[in-house]
Amino acid sequence: MEEVTKKNARAIMVGLDITSTKNALSSWDIDSSLEELERLAATADVDIVARLTQRMQTPDTRSFIGSGKVEELKRLLHAHEVQLVIFDDELSPRQQVSLQNDLSEKDALEEDRIQVMDRTALILDIFASHATTREGKLQVELATVEYEMPRLRGKWSHLEAEKLGGGVGARFGMGESQIEADRRMLRKRISELKRELKRVATERETQRSKRMASGIFKVSLVGYTNAGKSTLLNALTDADVLAYDKLFATLDSTTRKLALESGREITLTDTVGFINKLPHGLVAAFKSTLEEVNQADMLLHVVDASADNAEGQIQAVEEVLQEIGALDKPTLLVFNKTDAMGPDGDVVLNRFKELHPSCQMISAYQGTGLDDLLLAIERFAAASSRLMDVLIPFTRGELVQLAYTRTSIVEESHIEEGTRMSLRVPKDLIATFEPFVV
Repeated sequence: MEEVTKKNARAIMVGLDITSTKNALSSWDIDSSLEELERLAATADVDIVARLTQRMQTPDTRSFIGSGKVEELKRLLHAHEVQLVIFDDELSPRQQVSLQNDLSEKDALEEDRIQVMDRTALILDIFASHATTREGKLQVELATVEYEMPRLRGKWSHLEAEKLGGGVGARFGMGESQIEADRRMLRKRISELKRELKRVATERETQRSKRMASGIFKVSLVGYTNAGKSTLLNALTDADVLAYDKLFATLDSTTRKLALESGREITLTDTVGFINKLPHGLVAAFKSTLEEVNQADMLLHVVDASADNAEGQIQAVEEVLQEIGALDKPTLLVFNKTDAMGPDGDVVLNRFKELHPSCQMISAYQGTGLDDLLLAIERFAAASSRLMDVLIPFTRGELVQLAYTRTSIVEESHIEEGTRMSLRVPKDLIATFEPFVV
């Protein structure tokens, strides 16, 4: 996939406007989806020279867009002299092979054949170029290999008719032999990647367990890609995390400590951005990274307030949160990039406030609204625990140990009667320490 995008800097994109009831419930129209696909292509250094759309009840099982549109697409490719087509939806292996065969000239050499890429392949290509840590690279490779596995037959379709030996008893074609060899290789690689990711996940779990044991209030930043999560983390904690105006600029989670006005310490974790039609394979591959979201005490859902389809982006993020089991987490909606609003910005922001009364309005880039945001986080954190002054007798050393592992210790001293401690105690332990309150 990487070779395709590097070799072909120009492409035509194709979108299918599905009119079925299920898709009518989505807030994403065909134009919004294709505009985002064009941004994805630009992130992968591909220029879109034309777009083609088709309106159908359901996708065609063979060609996705129907034979008439395939002919129209073929003429468009010839007119613009491009060899790459990017579809806005994931294609089945059969559809991808059929399209490549129908769009290419009959006797075309391999390098002259039309290349067909779908949205999933494009996103995987971007992830592959943006992953920096070992874990990120392993996760992307696993998702890519699992995507490629069912598509092997299409890659060797030009060999399928050739026989090995050609005589009686020749059971397999050359293409089939090559496919089986590739499948064995990919299965082996998938097993290796899963073993390695399991080891990395164990290390991550150890780090996560230490943070959980500390009793520190944990906040995860979630949101659509390019909503400004990394910029917000930098603004609040001076984290110096990479923050570009690009889709999926950062893939790896970053955790930083932050002291609130009251003196309470919390952790902020930046996570990978989500996107509409995020490939299921990527969600599965990034399971250990996304587990940070599940382990958080609170989510800051960062939204690009200047985006034309902000509500659609909120919906796309909530769909992924539901997929990973984190939709019911205590969540604070944060509308970012208020500095980038258009002339009717105040009207748009007021509408957001009406729809989401408890939301926060900020500009992480300019630093406006951050004090109110921190106060809102403080309120969330305070509601999750109680500040308690306790005196624990020396005979109850196990409670001191519990305080160290499960609470946040504000102050500690040793007196004649025992250990005097000021603790922020999570709700589930309040009853345990209640008898020792001073």
